[in-house]
Amino acid sequence: MNLEIAPAGIAPTAANYAHAILSVGPSRLLHTSGIVPIAVDGTVPSDLAEQAATVWLNVRAILEQAEMKVTDIVSVTTYVVVGEPLAPVMAARDSALGAHRAASTLITVPALARAEWRMEIALVAAG
Repeated sequence: MNLEIAPAGIAPTAANYAHAILSVGPSRLLHTSGIVPIAVDGTVPSDLAEQAATVWLNVRAILEQAEMKVTDIVSVTTYVVVGEPLAPVMAARDSALGAHRAASTLITVPALARAEWRMEIALVAAG
């Protein structure tokens, strides 16, 4: 079971995410590498919002193979190239997670492993 931790003694989160998630008795943990915006056909969208959507499609495929759901995600780390707008990346996360809240960190970086990648995500799921 995954429980949101939201202490009354600290300020609320800056967006739609949880300060922390407590996993109680998980039977399985999934740790991903950086999930990148490469579509199943090998293409990389040029638009950042499309890259974010592609990354979340890839996340869903990984979760499905692991017999997990989006609600099993406990932590998301998103890497975005410096200078890129953050709103489309955050909107894609919020859309993918729906009402589910996970711990979430967004980090800007000077570059990713391939020049055409403008963002990627690593996550932990517990089920």
